[in-house]
Amino acid sequence: MAGKSTVNDKVKVKIDNVVKKFDTRKGEVTALNGVNLDIKENEFICVVGPSGCGKSTLLSIIAGLAEPTDGMVYVDGEKVEGPGKDRGVVFQQYALFPWLTVRKNVEFGLKLQGKSKEECREIAEHYLKMVDLLQFADSYPKELSGGMKQRVAIARAYAVNPKVLLMDEPFGALDAQTRTQLQSELLETWEKEQKTCFFITHDVEEAIILAQRVIVMSARPGRIKDIIDINIPYPRTQEVKMTKEFLELKNKIWGEVYQEYLEVRK
Repeated sequence: MAGKSTVNDKVKVKIDNVVKKFDTRKGEVTALNGVNLDIKENEFICVVGPSGCGKSTLLSIIAGLAEPTDGMVYVDGEKVEGPGKDRGVVFQQYALFPWLTVRKNVEFGLKLQGKSKEECREIAEHYLKMVDLLQFADSYPKELSGGMKQRVAIARAYAVNPKVLLMDEPFGALDAQTRTQLQSELLETWEKEQKTCFFITHDVEEAIILAQRVIVMSARPGRIKDIIDINIPYPRTQEVKMTKEFLELKNKIWGEVYQEYLEVRK
């Protein structure tokens, strides 16, 4: 593929027969039922599926924010037993500290790592420049647009140098133009930074633009229904959406997601 980022055969994240059950007032609910997936180093994975299929639950388990009822997740062969600096998470809601400047938000995780004041500033400025926000380093979140806030969140996630970037619909609340811009910026950053990305989206076009493989999940209880290779070369521009290959992939993936959506409505 074009660009600097290359996938190798090393398994970075191994999801091994993961089951997740919740106790509710109506009884036990199975959110995930036997999910198995190997994600390779530097691979960009997108996950799609109907609402309630367990996409976010699976991301939380990989992040170490939730425990599986059964099965295990491994990162570099090590069992995930809680949050770790090897995994960075970006949510749909920006989760920035409103009382800190943009620069201080990006430096926050670096300070927790024990880096010096000079190192924190240098690294924060590098990633703010990467997302084209260095000129807003001394601004506060309330002074930024939604797209700018999400770029700060992405810069903060990258700054702590995680091995795996976990993103839960990070562009879902943004307007179409901003979303398109951030998709392009994310791909550029991914190619430069050599990260393994696990990205949840409801937008099939977004999944095809970003991913090397798209994971389609079934309606609850969530399982992997299909894995679709996206063999469109990088760098991918928005013009690729007009190609026959893109439209065929879109129709195939959307058809599978819609079939699961109908299952939810039964």
